[in-house]
Amino acid sequence: VQLQASGGGLVQAGGSLRLSCAASGRTFRQSTIAWFRQAPGKEYEFVAGSWRSTGRTYYGDSVKGRFTISRDNAQNSVHLQMNSLKPEDTAVYYCALDDSLILSSLRQAGDYDYWGQGTEVTVSS
Repeated sequence: VQLQASGGGLVQAGGSLRLSCAASGRTFRQSTIAWFRQAPGKEYEFVAGSWRSTGRTYYGDSVKGRFTISRDNAQNSVHLQMNSLKPEDTAVYYCALDDSLILSSLRQAGDYDYWGQGTEVTVSS
């Protein structure tokens, strides 16, 4: 499985960006897929996830109401629409995928088997 993230860039506070992650090597209809981020010197932070089968979405507290995750199973892709960006959203964003995750592990970066290469988001104040 290969995950390719894209869409990062430099944006002013209050602006928007849309990240995309394309999966190749398999279909991921039955996979849980999520976005994590890592700011310099910090741990991975759960941003948003889409649960396998149901597609139910979950969000980190810091992005609720501003970010939206969506998945397109036909295109094997997932997107993260980020609105009302803040300087504290600056990080490298990663998409991650797993087939056998239990729900209690959704927010645990270490439990995902497959990762994309990351795309950098910088929000200027």
